[in-house]
Formats: sequence, C-alpha cells, structure tokens
Amino acid sequence: MRAAVAEDKVFHALADPSRRAIFEALTRGEAAVKDLTARFAISQPAVSQHLAKLQDAGLVRGRRDGRCVYYRVEPRGMRPLIDWIAHHRAFWTEHVARLEALLETLDE
Repeated sequence: MRAAVAEDKVFHALADPSRRAIFEALTRGEAAVKDLTARFAISQPAVSQHLAKLQDAGLVRGRRDGRCVYYRVEPRGMRPLIDWIAHHRAFWTEHVARLEALLETLDE
C-alpha cells in the first residue's frame, strides 16, 4: 500500500470518536464484538462497521472462534501514522530552531 493511501486510511479510521474509543479499548487486550457492544452506547452493527474500518486501515485484526469474532490491535498498523509524525516532527523541529535563531538575531 502506498504510504499516502495508508496514512489516509489510518487518519480516516481514527477521525471518528467512536472508532478511536473502540481502538483504545482494544489496546487493553483482545475483545469480542459482543463485549465491545456492551461497553459502548452503540448497536452491534455499528460496532462491526467501526471494526471493519479499523481493520481496513490495518489497525486491528479479527479472528473467529466459533460464532464469536475477537479483535485485537495490530501494532504494525500504526506505522504510517508514526512515520508521518516523525517526518513532520523533524521538519518542524528544524524550522522552529531556524526561526528562533532568526528572532534572536533580530533582537540583537
């Protein structure tokens, strides 16, 4: 998957507050869809749709055990977001340092 497409999918998946809450719950460990539905004030079909978006973005992975589907966080799915942050952090750190140096010379 191209980096920009992967970034877009991750950002889109995490843009929704319900998906972020579900993702956050899964950072504490694997959970069945029925357990996630019980934790949140949304329907089972809505939880399943949110999980599908998270899975499409590569952020979670599901496994079937009988009639239940269990989801867990897929740590590698965060790589596009981590890479994006690292790129922009380096960019802004350098530019802010240059701006600070410029402002210091102007103050003299």
